[in-house]
Amino acid sequence: MEIRPVARSELAQLLALYAHLHADDEPPPDGDALDKIWDELQGSQRYRYLGAYVGGQLVSSCTITLIPNLTRGGRPYGLIENVVTHADHRGHGHAKAVLHDALSFAWAQDCYKVMLMTGRKDEATLQFYESAGFDRHGKQAFIARP
Repeated sequence: MEIRPVARSELAQLLALYAHLHADDEPPPDGDALDKIWDELQGSQRYRYLGAYVGGQLVSSCTITLIPNLTRGGRPYGLIENVVTHADHRGHGHAKAVLHDALSFAWAQDCYKVMLMTGRKDEATLQFYESAGFDRHGKQAFIARP
């Protein structure tokens, strides 16, 4: 297994992997709009798409965003989203390795915390995130949607 940032040329692999995240998700934008978003994400040091690769195939991924901050001595914080592993590759430590790399990246950037939210309620998923270093009791999350 190789852990590394998802390359600019690997967008199609990432989008295919996202089919294992939310089966009923809205499709990504088409053509130029998609390319514009991907170019912005790839061009910024604040966003990192990390992937686990087995035999050159992207099998797991997460996104970490670093957010500048005026508190905590000006130290940034991180937000992890879109943790996903291909259904055929679950249970082999790929997601945990990707999360470990994301946390290492955040700590190297002097983040004072990293947050991760999940909509999953099953105990196995919650225990997985705890085993990866996250505390489910540390804060309460609230979500607003339009």
